[in-house]
Amino acid sequence: MKKSILLAAALALPLVHACETGPSQRVWTTTAAGAILGAGAGMMAGGDDKRNAAIGAAVGAVAGAGVGVYMDKQEEKLRQQTAGTGIEIERQGDQLALTMPSGITFRQGSAEIDPSFFQALNSVATTLVEYPSTAVDIRGHASSEGDRAFNQRLSQQRADAVRNYLANQGVQAVRMSSIGMGIDYPVADNSTEAGRVQNRRVEIILTPVTQ
Repeated sequence: MKKSILLAAALALPLVHACETGPSQRVWTTTAAGAILGAGAGMMAGGDDKRNAAIGAAVGAVAGAGVGVYMDKQEEKLRQQTAGTGIEIERQGDQLALTMPSGITFRQGSAEIDPSFFQALNSVATTLVEYPSTAVDIRGHASSEGDRAFNQRLSQQRADAVRNYLANQGVQAVRMSSIGMGIDYPVADNSTEAGRVQNRRVEIILTPVTQ
């Protein structure tokens, strides 16, 4: 009965932009992911027990002993599917970070996904559907060039665009969150164009949902 209630609640949830801070939040600290989670960000699914429960009820969780193997297989599939697309994949522990530079996903100043990138995103979506017991946190980032408020909106719109595209390809809404990080988490020097190009990006962070 309890599981049925959770399932109903999960399916009724909208696509969310952020999650509550939890006491055991997971923090991705590699340069590739741009240290996107500071002490106050608290938006990883690993720190949100309510969201984990909703995902687990909707699609199932991974048994603790099998998490590493589950993520190994998902990583291998993603690397195969995204080879040559420009998507970078990094792993820390049981989390995966996919980084998509805006130069291959969006036209400058636009939140509309470039049609040339549809196939790559389709491949990502296929893998996410095949491995459903992961939370999918989508982060939009911008360079410091231009108006701060505009860049904040653009980063959110780009994260939303990727989230909505993945949802249309069958990735369950309950698994996903999207948020614009604006200009606050650069991975390169904003004083150069080469650095700004790296900072304009969308990241997808995959966290296993465990029993």
